[in-house]
Amino acid sequence: MLTYDVKIWSIRKRANRARPFQLRWRVGTQPHSKSYTLKAQADGRRSELMTALRNGEQFDTETGLPASELHAQRSPSWFAHACAYARMKWPDASAKHRAGIADALATVAPSLVSDTRGAPPLRLLRRALYSWAFSFRTTEDGTLVPRHEHEEAPAEIVSALEWIGRKSVNVNELDTPAVLRTALDALKLKLDGKPAAANTVHRKLPVFTNCLRYAVERELLPALPLHKVDWKAPQTDDEVDFRFVPGPKLARKLIAAVRAQGRRGRHLHAFYGCMYYAAMRPAEVTDLRLSACHLPESGWGELVLSGTTPRVGSAWTDSGESYDSRGLKKRARKSTRSIPIPPVLVRMLRAHIEEFGVAEDGRLFRAARGGHVLSKEYGEIWQAARLAVLPEADASSPLAEVPYSLRHACVSFWLTSGVAPAEVARRAGHSIAVLFRFYAKVIHGSQDKTNQQIEDALNEAEDADTAED
Repeated sequence: MLTYDVKIWSIRKRANRARPFQLRWRVGTQPHSKSYTLKAQADGRRSELMTALRNGEQFDTETGLPASELHAQRSPSWFAHACAYARMKWPDASAKHRAGIADALATVAPSLVSDTRGAPPLRLLRRALYSWAFSFRTTEDGTLVPRHEHEEAPAEIVSALEWIGRKSVNVNELDTPAVLRTALDALKLKLDGKPAAANTVHRKLPVFTNCLRYAVERELLPALPLHKVDWKAPQTDDEVDFRFVPGPKLARKLIAAVRAQGRRGRHLHAFYGCMYYAAMRPAEVTDLRLSACHLPESGWGELVLSGTTPRVGSAWTDSGESYDSRGLKKRARKSTRSIPIPPVLVRMLRAHIEEFGVAEDGRLFRAARGGHVLSKEYGEIWQAARLAVLPEADASSPLAEVPYSLRHACVSFWLTSGVAPAEVARRAGHSIAVLFRFYAKVIHGSQDKTNQQIEDALNEAEDADTAED
């Protein structure tokens, strides 16, 4: 129990004792004492207790310690806390987010150690943390345990985890600016010590920050300590670089070139069409099912999206499959997104279904040997199409470098065509804020066109009023 009822007496000397100088104090009704060899030691400890008392700290009746010392004494290691945080987040996190949490924590943990004596190689330590300590499995009784407790880990992994368990600093030390800065600076570096990409730092920083918040929630830290350090993450430029986004003519040529890449190309022709004409993400296209498609014989159709199947690796999914079946990005699990699709995409999808049919579960697109379409597979076809269409100089540039460029091209085309940003955001599955951040230049360009339309309408109204007068 904590109390303010504390009395500290002067040092007394007891003859014929190995430690003759005794410090005595009382917390509530409980007496406490400690003996020292030197008077200076006893005086120093008494000074620490007096300072805590003057600062208004409560003392613990059982141990006799000030609250701050008691808190520090009971603080778990950062490694243990990080494991607890990862376990807490696991049940409700997507497979991709689970991997992201493990990646961020595995970046920070090796820097938060008391010393590096006997340290395993950094690459091995990262692997032990990422793949074994921060990856969880469910036991038969439904308990979540780290992978290294669920299955037998290699000896070097066990040794690396034992080392960081011994060397990890306590959580309360993160309240110290120097220790906190060490962790933050670790986020800026890659394994080879070179600076990490700005987007990588911005992806990992929220995980570390939330792990600190969890420490506050567990009363391991008095408050979030980030304000104590003058530290900023590197700036990022979120805007799409439109120099390398294909225009409508080039996008159509590239999609046509895909179809010329043999049977696999023909099978993925409509796959790329969905990305360009409906602004779909690759994980949304791989999950597209016949039941989600309204494909009339003529005119516009509609796709009603309800899920994605991103490939993240079997270590992070509940099913043990390499794909994670999830709801739409940043949406509630059962929400849907309706996308009107133009006749050209309707025709592409109808032709695809006629030639290739659908999978047993209704999916339109499968890998060459069945199963989900791999990013490697559609990436290889895309590069072959680029080489077939682009001049050598452009093929070696970032122009339309990845299939995702088609989604950027679609959103850009909608905006320049005068579609309202709110409707573009809805169809693309963006928030308005994200749309303005990534496509600011396109939006500002279309605003000039809109402004002119408003001005023309105002002039017409003014002319009509003048004529009536």
